[in-house]
Amino acid sequence: MDNKALTVAFVGGGTGGHIYPGLAVADSLRQKFIKAGRDVKIIWLGSLSKMDKEIVLNSVDKDGRACADKFYGVPSGKLRRYFSLQNFFDLFKIFFGFVCAFFILLKNRPAFLFSKGGFVSVPPCASARLLGIKVYTHECDFTPGLATRINSKFASKVLLSYEETKEFFSNGTSPKFVVTGNPVRPAFYQADARLGLEFLGVTAAQKKAKPILLVMGGSLGAAQINELVWKNLSWLCERFIVVHQTGQKNAALLPSDLTEEEKAAYHPYAFIYKEMPSVIACADIVLSRAGANSIWECASLKKPMVLVPLEGAGTRGDQVDNAEYFERRGAAIVLTKSAMTETSVQSALSSMASAADRKKFASACEAMLGQEKPSEKIAAILAEGIL
Repeated sequence: MDNKALTVAFVGGGTGGHIYPGLAVADSLRQKFIKAGRDVKIIWLGSLSKMDKEIVLNSVDKDGRACADKFYGVPSGKLRRYFSLQNFFDLFKIFFGFVCAFFILLKNRPAFLFSKGGFVSVPPCASARLLGIKVYTHECDFTPGLATRINSKFASKVLLSYEETKEFFSNGTSPKFVVTGNPVRPAFYQADARLGLEFLGVTAAQKKAKPILLVMGGSLGAAQINELVWKNLSWLCERFIVVHQTGQKNAALLPSDLTEEEKAAYHPYAFIYKEMPSVIACADIVLSRAGANSIWECASLKKPMVLVPLEGAGTRGDQVDNAEYFERRGAAIVLTKSAMTETSVQSALSSMASAADRKKFASACEAMLGQEKPSEKIAAILAEGIL
């Protein structure tokens, strides 16, 4: 790395949803530096979990360059809005996270800190503000999480995926709030449907005979969606080639009494990772949870979606808000828990059975996303004044 390289910092972790979009921005930012004939050193602050470090350091751009040059794990405590004894102990983790991040940032002196959110991001953002380092924070969900609300106090720019999200901030009309969309990894823009079919072992003739239904419940799977699929498997396999990501913990629960027709049309996978962009590209319909990153990735490939948002005490309702936004824009059909029946699932999927109907949803996705890629829009904001 050139001694004249400019150092910039990213923070995000705890889940892949707080890492992958940030890596997309890091990749776009590096490309801007390369085009300008400049070198940049990207450091990443994440949680102490092994997963965070592996995702960041193993991620490379299309030319094989690492998206980040250095990873630092910092202690982090979860921010809860409900009573829990763990809140007391996590206060100490948050304090140690602040101290650790302070000295990491003091040592590296980055030009800015870009936060992708998650509870790990709050101490570094506070530390950066104290050190006079410019802070940018991005919210991927329709409604802002607690970490983003706190980080917005330290940030010079708050970047949002949706225009309506401004309404959830008391000072949302301020110029510091900028709508950028949600950054998607370059792999999704470069996805090749032919490679997806090859991975699945599905021929072009088979796809022409039956549309491909991709079912996703996140990397851990979703019991509710899995049960929906298995209860409706005979009906689904009559009409679709069903590609089902079950989640690692649910792989052993697969039904064993499948008919020959079901065996031919049903393709279960515990987890699909590097092939997922190509698999989505070859799919005709997606049945999924409504995590912000998943639905933006599907939308970037113009895929009609039936969304089953996560609901209940363990969530703040962000998936419901995300899903309802996409439904209002004509890009998805939403099935909430109260309206969930075998009939409603069949009805939603039947409404996307024809290519003409799917095209309407695909056009809505395209209109919603616009022309400029969110990662490039954010990279341009971050590069202002330093390139």
